[in-house]
Amino acid sequence: MLPIKIKEWQLLLLLACIQFSNILDFVIMMPLSPRLMDVFQISPAEFGFIVSSYAFSAGIAGILGAFFIDRFDRRIALNTCYAGLTLATLLCGVVHTYPLLVMARILAGAFGGLTGAIIFAIIGDLIPYERRGKATGVVMSAFSLASVIGVPIGLYLAEKFNWNAPFFGLFGFSAIVLVFAHIYTPSVKGHLSTLAKHPIKTLEILFFNKNHLIAFSLITMMMFGGFSVIPFIAPYLVINIGLSNVELSYLYILGGGFTVFTARLIGSLADKFGKPLIFAIVAVISILPILALTNLPKVPLYITLTVTTCFFVFVSGRFTPAMAMITASVHPVNRGSFMSMVSSIQQIASGLAASLSGIIIQKTADGQLAEFPTVGIVAAVSTLIAIYISTRLKTVTHD
Repeated sequence: MLPIKIKEWQLLLLLACIQFSNILDFVIMMPLSPRLMDVFQISPAEFGFIVSSYAFSAGIAGILGAFFIDRFDRRIALNTCYAGLTLATLLCGVVHTYPLLVMARILAGAFGGLTGAIIFAIIGDLIPYERRGKATGVVMSAFSLASVIGVPIGLYLAEKFNWNAPFFGLFGFSAIVLVFAHIYTPSVKGHLSTLAKHPIKTLEILFFNKNHLIAFSLITMMMFGGFSVIPFIAPYLVINIGLSNVELSYLYILGGGFTVFTARLIGSLADKFGKPLIFAIVAVISILPILALTNLPKVPLYITLTVTTCFFVFVSGRFTPAMAMITASVHPVNRGSFMSMVSSIQQIASGLAASLSGIIIQKTADGQLAEFPTVGIVAAVSTLIAIYISTRLKTVTHD
């Protein structure tokens, strides 16, 4: 038998690989946005709809999933949803029209949202609270790896072949990970013994609990504090600042590279000094790069990369302690349904944020993007609200 901690690391590595492909499937749309807007001749609002269609689909799937996700072994639920995501990724690569791309993104969103919820439910079920911050940081670093490895490779494939080539590559990677997930994901059934059986009872448990509502509010404000800005970083830097596609890849390599280390560091600090405190500190600091990026004029490349790297580090870093807090705000037996609803609300909020930004941002006569500073103010205010809400969230149990 392997020591417990070695088993934990094996599990976290597998979950991180699944989350890597899940995140990359979503974030690859952002740097491809200038190319997609040109290929399909679509406006910022129409591109925002591509992003939000994925998010809204994930949100609806999460709401439906909350009624049944705790009725299955986590292993079966994870592998089934991840298989669906893998096939949806392939579909994104084979479509060639805007409506079909939107439909493919809706399918990917449905399976991707559930996959993410189950991953964090497994962490909450199997990793003790005192190590959960670091464990969450390991899995959250998948976002960083997706940025530093996945996005540059995706941009290279798009440059070398076509815009849909990154999806073919991601499908191949996901298919390999799916095989390992089928073999090595442990069975997780401890939540089944005292399961609430009726859907109405599930709704009562989720929405008639003040602490749950606070958690839902927290994740909503966090998404408005990030995804009002994120979908339009690439087009803004390319169109307004003048970055090339190669220089755009530097943004993700540097930003993702730093957050590979800072996500784990923030997770460790959260375990040592308290998750609410570290969340508040990181969130406050994140406001500075948010405002700097959304008001960025034409400056030397090193200044642009400094600002974007700080944005990556602190905006993504605040999710590590926040998710650890959220997973501990619910009784373990209801964690699957709860995390499915959290994922649902997270996706819907990100879709609303992207849609709102798409409405706010306008193209000028010379093709520039205007009103990005207004979007930055929305993100900053949302972050401050999230900090306040986090002070109201309580830990239910140190299971």
